[in-house]
Amino acid sequence: VTPAAPSRSGRDEVAILLAPHPGSSPRPVSRSASGGELSRVMLAIEVVIAAVDAVPTFVFDEVDAGIGGAAAIEVGRRLARLAQTSQVIAVTHLAQVAAFANNHLSVVKASDGAITASGVHQLTGAAREAEMARLLSGMPDSEAALTHARELLDLGAIAD
Repeated sequence: VTPAAPSRSGRDEVAILLAPHPGSSPRPVSRSASGGELSRVMLAIEVVIAAVDAVPTFVFDEVDAGIGGAAAIEVGRRLARLAQTSQVIAVTHLAQVAAFANNHLSVVKASDGAITASGVHQLTGAAREAEMARLLSGMPDSEAALTHARELLDLGAIAD
C-alpha cells in the first residue's frame, strides 16, 4: 500500500504481489502474472470476500487455464467452497474442476456450413460420466476414462 493523493478511488495505491513459484521473488501481479494466474488470484480474493460480504453470483471463465492435476483439483475445491455461500458459474475444460460442481451443462455448437448454432444441455447420470471421460481423454466410451471420471465425481461429491 502506497499513500497517494486523494481521489475518487481513495487515498492509497494498492499493489498485489505474487510469487508464483517457490524461490521466486514477489512481483506486482499487474506486471508479472499470466491470465491463468490472474484468474486464480481473483478466485482467492473472491473466496475471502465472500466469507465476509454476501455476493449472490460469481462467473468464472476458464479460471483453470494453464493448470492440471492437483492444482486443478484445488481450484475445483475452492470453487466448491465459494459455492457454499454463492451461486458459482464456471466454464471449464478440465474434469478435475468440473467434478466439484453440483450441476453440469454442456455447450454444443453445430454448423451446416452457413449457420452456426449453440445449444445447452444439462448432463446427468451416464451422460455426465461420459462428458467427464471425454474431458479427461477425448474418448467418452473408454472404460479407463469412465472409471477415472467416476472417481473424480466421487471426490467432488465428498466435498459437498
